[in-house]
Amino acid sequence: PVVVGSTVKHREIVIENDIAWRIDALVDFLFGRPVTIESRARDAATRERIEAVLAAMLDEAGGVRFLQDLALLGAVHGFVDVVVDAGDVFGRRGMTPEAAARAIRLLPVEAPRAIPVLDPGDYRRLRGYIIASSQPGDDARAGEVIELWSAKRRRVVHNDVVLVDEPNRLGVLPVVHVQNAAQPYAYAGLSDVEPLIPLQDELNTRLTDRAHRVTMQSFNMYLVKGIDAGGRVGVGPGQVWTTDNPEADIKAFGGDAASPSEDRHIAEIREAMDKTSGVSPVVLGVVRERLGHLSSENAIRITLMGVLNKTARKRVAYGTGIERVCALALHALDVAGVMKTDERDRAISIKWPDPLPIDETERLRAALMKRELGIAVGVIKAELGYDGREATN
Repeated sequence: PVVVGSTVKHREIVIENDIAWRIDALVDFLFGRPVTIESRARDAATRERIEAVLAAMLDEAGGVRFLQDLALLGAVHGFVDVVVDAGDVFGRRGMTPEAAARAIRLLPVEAPRAIPVLDPGDYRRLRGYIIASSQPGDDARAGEVIELWSAKRRRVVHNDVVLVDEPNRLGVLPVVHVQNAAQPYAYAGLSDVEPLIPLQDELNTRLTDRAHRVTMQSFNMYLVKGIDAGGRVGVGPGQVWTTDNPEADIKAFGGDAASPSEDRHIAEIREAMDKTSGVSPVVLGVVRERLGHLSSENAIRITLMGVLNKTARKRVAYGTGIERVCALALHALDVAGVMKTDERDRAISIKWPDPLPIDETERLRAALMKRELGIAVGVIKAELGYDGREATN
């Protein structure tokens, strides 16, 4: 607080959230567009059936919004877990594979609710998993809910009362762990938010100090010499002072003077946040300095090298997580007898979209060059995104 006489005035606090737009940018680069899941089964019929089932499951979970939630939770907490709950699939007969896939629930679990039970000999292996949550309210549903998973059983406890105690028919722990960024010898990964918090606090402190200085010093004062107005003439718009004294003088002083060191310090903090996060304002189209001609796709990629490299690393981590989620779902459908699949046919591959806008002219020029090299027209059309019927002509 600032004490002025006997009055205590609190400074206005300036709060900027440079972390939020950086995390949003990382999520958009990773899952800004839908991904394509392709089956690696041995025969075409099985591949088509598996792809349709997995597409139905992800669509029911929320599609690309579900994947964005995973990326956001992982960026904030350093990791995110997904529980593949297939309990509703068992005990129902006559369900089509697509309907059964929609009955599988994909439940993201944020770090504050997750209690992993790790293997003492290997931190990468889970022996059990506990989900803790609190239900607010005054009715009977309020209280603490504990859900315990193991490879053999599932139990739900509400206020020390066992509500569910049933066998885990999958025979495996249905939990997929995804590290946001690899951290050796630790269950949790590296958060994108945590290293930025001290820098954000320092930035807000400096912006608050500058706002207070501007508030206290932004007004001008005037020193008047040689004008005898008897105190009747004030300073304001439209006021004219006259005098016959040739030695009269008016000098203005005060106001908000330039502070190069302060501006430099704030700029260096923002630059440190750019380096730490790998996301600069250029990602949002904010170009503060002359960066040269960015019409070339290679020039744009070099400018955005930091965020593109981080996106590539995240694709490895989250892509592996999606593959394990799909494998668990296919295993559940196989155990339930809805759709039989061999373990070797449950492998998938993920086709990621280009995070940058695609220059259609460059793509067509590259296609013509491939055609001159003798690549089949059908292959080239498939790469351009045309459907299979056009690709075979």
